[in-house]
Amino acid sequence: MTAEPAITPELVAAHGLKPDEYDRVLSLIGREPTLTELGIFSAMWNEHCSYKSSKKWLRTLPTKGERVIQGPGENAGVVDIGDGLCVVFKMESHNHPSYIEPYQGAATGVGGILRDVFTMGARPIAAMNALRFGAPDHPKTRHLVAGVVAGVGGYGNSFGVPTVGGEVNFHSRYNGNCLVNAFAAGLAKTDAIFYSKAEGVGLPVVYLGAKTGRDGVGGATMASAEFDETIEEKRPTVQVGDPFTEKCLLEACLELMQTGAVIAIQDMGAAGLTCSAVEMGAKGDLGIELDLDAVPVREARMTAYEMMLSESQERMLMVLDPDKRAEAEAIFVKWGLDFAVVGRTTDDLRFRVLWEGREVADLPIKKLGDEAPEYERPFVAPKQRPLIDAAEVPAPEDCGAALLSLLASPDLCSRRWVFEQYDTLIQGNSLQRPGGDAGVVRVDGHPAKALAFSSDVTPRYCEADPYRGGAQAVAECWRNLTAVGAEPLAATDNLNFGNPEKPELMGQFVKAVEGIGAACTALAFPIVSGNVSLYNETQGQAILPTPTIGGVGLIEDRTKTARVDSLKAGDVLFLVGRDGGHLGASAYLATIEGREEGAPPPVDLSEERRHGDFVRGFIRAGTIRTCHDLSDGGLAVALAETCMASCVGAAIEAGDGPDHAILFGEDQARYLVALGEADTAGFEAAARQAGVPLRRLGVAGGERLTIAGRLDLTVRAMTVAHESWLPSYMSGSLVEAPAAA
Repeated sequence: MTAEPAITPELVAAHGLKPDEYDRVLSLIGREPTLTELGIFSAMWNEHCSYKSSKKWLRTLPTKGERVIQGPGENAGVVDIGDGLCVVFKMESHNHPSYIEPYQGAATGVGGILRDVFTMGARPIAAMNALRFGAPDHPKTRHLVAGVVAGVGGYGNSFGVPTVGGEVNFHSRYNGNCLVNAFAAGLAKTDAIFYSKAEGVGLPVVYLGAKTGRDGVGGATMASAEFDETIEEKRPTVQVGDPFTEKCLLEACLELMQTGAVIAIQDMGAAGLTCSAVEMGAKGDLGIELDLDAVPVREARMTAYEMMLSESQERMLMVLDPDKRAEAEAIFVKWGLDFAVVGRTTDDLRFRVLWEGREVADLPIKKLGDEAPEYERPFVAPKQRPLIDAAEVPAPEDCGAALLSLLASPDLCSRRWVFEQYDTLIQGNSLQRPGGDAGVVRVDGHPAKALAFSSDVTPRYCEADPYRGGAQAVAECWRNLTAVGAEPLAATDNLNFGNPEKPELMGQFVKAVEGIGAACTALAFPIVSGNVSLYNETQGQAILPTPTIGGVGLIEDRTKTARVDSLKAGDVLFLVGRDGGHLGASAYLATIEGREEGAPPPVDLSEERRHGDFVRGFIRAGTIRTCHDLSDGGLAVALAETCMASCVGAAIEAGDGPDHAILFGEDQARYLVALGEADTAGFEAAARQAGVPLRRLGVAGGERLTIAGRLDLTVRAMTVAHESWLPSYMSGSLVEAPAAA
């Protein structure tokens, strides 16, 4: 038997525990921990699992609503959609693993979020991803894009879930730390939701799924640390996924859940067996005893430390009704998966781990979670940037050329190269493919309902003003759901920030959460699940603050929706909301002027709600069939995207104000909509009555987008510019955007 190493300050530091945290460990257990116990504390008390820097602020977010069945605290949030059905959803990060090993990092991120959903008893019906990469000219960016996109598609396509939407952005602040945020949603019956709270003493604790290996050991701790020059040495902490095993695990779990055998169930994600066992026991005020000699392993001579901290994929832990053991085991044998009784529940609130006939851990189970450090990190509120008047920003010599440059820019170009690598139609329920405002999926088996999904944040806004940027991320997600005719139900968040021990970066986090909370409250859009990812920085360089918001909306009648690609010749186009004027922190300023200055656009939440409710009402009435929200690039980009998607031009009247402000201003609470001529008078009258600003823009038709006196482009020229950049970049053969034509 190999002697355990001495617990030295260096070993403690290598486990991510600070000296005062280790002193707390000693105080709680009254002795020096074993190596396995040190590993357990390291896993449970790292930032990724304990939220020790963020809990104080997360508690301020609105998490309840009329439709909310389960808010934060479980594997995923659960929201009622009526008729005995609910939608289960969550978003999580896999940032650090994806930078170290992009294919497996992204793939296992998808696998982990899918398990969070089907652990609750839901069949996954949709996935999204929000990806942020470094500057296109950084030597690692193309490699990361290729690997991450292949990993997302490789796992999701093989598992059999449609990827219905997402985001891809580039910025030099992600050069050393890409972001991979994965979202999944599933459908379940409201009376058949499964939770992770263990109940009953002396019941078997059962290990389900794939065997345990050494992949991912220390992964949660690695995800809670900054990167440095030793980053490549962390490759062994990245998990390896198998989507085909996960598909079998899904089917086996859903079949098992119908037998009544499941008392509690938890997926093995971050910190693997440790976190799943501790959470199940602590939630139920029970102890857990594990016998590691019964754990199915795929590698020889694994230690207790390795088994407890392995993050091998496609695994679950369950508390089982003992009377149903034979029936339950038969299901997993049929699906070719491991089924092993590895422990039992106890009444002593201890977490005991046995290995090779001896006890290697004996810890107070609730204190592993409840007594985890919780910090009130000092923070400095970010300085307010000044507003930039449009007159201070040079107008372009050629508005058409400026629009082509925006359409061909890395952040606004077509993402077709990405989403065509994903299976967006599998399961046969996708009603809108990626490229519009939100993904739409029919509720299978229901005659009318559909669900809409969107993911949004504008990191440059959050850098300029975290409060306003956080609020805008919520507002844009809410707006994208509204633009397809959905009632926004609830949201999940993925809060990606730098080192919380730096007051200025903690200030970004605090203010962004405050902005998110204000917007969610005003829009009745509660946060029901989510994830915090901190320490996203490399050698002291932090990412842009990136609080991603994933939203879900309900469409009661899927025959009454709006799309970006349904514009027809003769349709009348309207701008809902005010004309543009705000260029601070805009895509125009960054792309055309090469500057990232000024305050982001104000977010008037009462205006967002009023304008959105107004638009949604007309979509649901069947009057509006074409709708697109205005965001990056303002009115001109929204018009171009709609014309390109629909393969039809439009003749647009100019508004009053500076050309570039009207065309490219990014003012909020705005929609581009199209109606038949016969419906326009009623639409305008309703807008006046509701106090909603409205401007008639012009009429669709022909092959050119013209804006009187300001630009004249063919739809083809815009399409070539829009579609060319990403494929050219990924093939290494970038071409210049075509001239206006």
